[in-house]
Amino acid sequence: MSPMNAAYVFRVEFRLDPEGATIAPDRFETTMELPANEPGTDGWLFFRDRLWRGEIGDEPSFRRLASDRLGVEVVAANFRELRTDEAFLDALQSAIAADLDRFNADSVDEVLHKYLGSSVHVREE
Repeated sequence: MSPMNAAYVFRVEFRLDPEGATIAPDRFETTMELPANEPGTDGWLFFRDRLWRGEIGDEPSFRRLASDRLGVEVVAANFRELRTDEAFLDALQSAIAADLDRFNADSVDEVLHKYLGSSVHVREE
């Protein structure tokens, strides 16, 4: 992982419904990673907008987003972790600390737990 590298990791289940064919099984599970935008840039609040206590906050909406990204019908999804390096996590914590009121919280740790639960996995390269 290069510096400032992070991704939101989800377990998704999708269904195939091919026209003119029958398949078995018709459901499959896979891991989907969505790159995390650099803190302070457009889209960096994905965790705040999509997650709550380490779970997907609005699963139907997220399934539509995942279906669009994958090009198949996603029928179930679960958040697994924010997989990150130290540089990204430091930048994320700094961006959160700079605007705690935005998160209605008293500390960075409270914000991280509020949205990501205990699902932050720091990897070293």
